[in-house]
Amino acid sequence: MKTDTADQHWNAQWSKDTVDAKWLTPEADVITWAEKLPKGARLLDLGAGVGRHALWLADQGFGVVAVDAASEGLAEIDRAGGVTTQLARMDDLPFDDGSFDHVLSWNVIYHGDEDILLRTIAEIRRVLKPGGTYLGTMLSHRRLPFERAKAEGQEISRNTWVFESAASDKKHPHYYCTAAELLSLFSGFEVQWLEDREHEKPGSYHWHLLMERL
Repeated sequence: MKTDTADQHWNAQWSKDTVDAKWLTPEADVITWAEKLPKGARLLDLGAGVGRHALWLADQGFGVVAVDAASEGLAEIDRAGGVTTQLARMDDLPFDDGSFDHVLSWNVIYHGDEDILLRTIAEIRRVLKPGGTYLGTMLSHRRLPFERAKAEGQEISRNTWVFESAASDKKHPHYYCTAAELLSLFSGFEVQWLEDREHEKPGSYHWHLLMERL
């Protein structure tokens, strides 16, 4: 069973005439992270969407490659210009080992089961230079009760859930984890920062993490 299918939802979202403003505005954590990076560093934005981070990072003087499995989002980035785009799956990146100084993946890599997630983390580790950082998010196990209260759900494999939702991407597999489970996934990395935080909606817990590639 294919589990990394959420790009189908997002491709449809990016093909609409208007895009929600929240998908166009860089996250504060990304801005803070970028302020500490040397200008000219080569960055990978994995799961770039319509480019809210990739385009902003390029404007700050970084060399940015934007990767996504949803072609409609990449088309928006191409129209804006200034960023190299690549259509690819997150668990099979078409780059050489150590191609990037730093990697960003915001609200992306948890879209799939544990096998997909482990392969994706291995790819991030492979394309990232030793000493480089990875900034990303994961879904917290604390979020699950809130999701289950909103819609009927099913755990299709370990920590991987789908929900009956016509409006969101939750009908596609999502991975939820505890801190201990998260740390076990990121072998080959050292934790610099880890925080479980609600986003804009009550119960919308995400792990925010900054890792250094060993």
